Amino acid sequence: METRTSFKALVVEKGEDQTFTRSIKERAIDELDAGELLVRVRYSSLNYKDALSATGHPGVTRQFPHTPGIDAAGEVVSCSDGSFAPGDQVVVTGHDLGMETDGGWGEYIRVPSSWGVPLPAGLSLRESMILGTAGFTAGLSVLKLERAGVRPESGDILVTGATGGVGTLAVSILAKAGYRVVAATGKMGDAPFLTEMGAAEVISREEVTAGGERALMKERWAGAVDVVGGETLAAVLKSTRYGGTVTCCGLVGSADLPVNVHPFILRAVTLVGIDSSRCPSATRLEVWQRLAGPWRPALLDRMATEVTLEGLEERIGRILQGGIRGRVLVQL
Repeated sequence: METRTSFKALVVEKGEDQTFTRSIKERAIDELDAGELLVRVRYSSLNYKDALSATGHPGVTRQFPHTPGIDAAGEVVSCSDGSFAPGDQVVVTGHDLGMETDGGWGEYIRVPSSWGVPLPAGLSLRESMILGTAGFTAGLSVLKLERAGVRPESGDILVTGATGGVGTLAVSILAKAGYRVVAATGKMGDAPFLTEMGAAEVISREEVTAGGERALMKERWAGAVDVVGGETLAAVLKSTRYGGTVTCCGLVGSADLPVNVHPFILRAVTLVGIDSSRCPSATRLEVWQRLAGPWRPALLDRMATEVTLEGLEERIGRILQGGIRGRVLVQL
């Protein structure tokens, strides 16, 4: 591996007037956080959480200057505890990367070796970051549905927020796993894209929430992957079939959940929370191996738009406004 003392990174800084600025700067490798594993990053991605960090959201990042990027894939430069060898290809997602620990929007990261996952056979570094945290979260959601007993023959699976990163990948992974997927979106103009990704049916988000004021709605879903939260998640729970399971991994609609206990005590519906940050290592490895194997989306490249660090500025604003379809891949 090349030996360098400095590298290029997108740096977010907080001014005395409490405003935040973003610029691409040269950083010293010696400035990186402590950790056994030094990685030369080749690809990262843009996630909603990255945009929050890049705009100074205190719920994500409090220490500045800071380099966001909750995803990173590249080659090992060094590993002081021997967990990896120089040149090994690794994926790093979750944990504290890109939050308070400098992340993948820089050409190098230094993290604890326990955060690294060997790049699974069947994926390139580039493909692993088209998946990234979004793909891992979608895959973890599918794993939880499967473990809850929701099978392809159980019935329709709903995916809300289906044009976003997690939603698009959930549609594709579920379809690859043999489920009949119904994709819900506020962008019906993207219905052909969702069909191409594997959706058997595309419905509006208004169809999901219609009748949501009632204590219970007509039973419709054998399971669901919800990335929206709020009234959408409440309506999904009320319309899930007896014994069904709903996974929850997002709050773009609202962090509040205005729901009664009827779905749980009258229909035995299960609500499963999905957290990609603190997921145990064994489960993390299992999900990545499935994403590289039987769950590997058929049209990964069609989901991604590739940008450099310089191209991130415009995309940050768009993802916060819900204007991104699929995944944004960051090439370093």
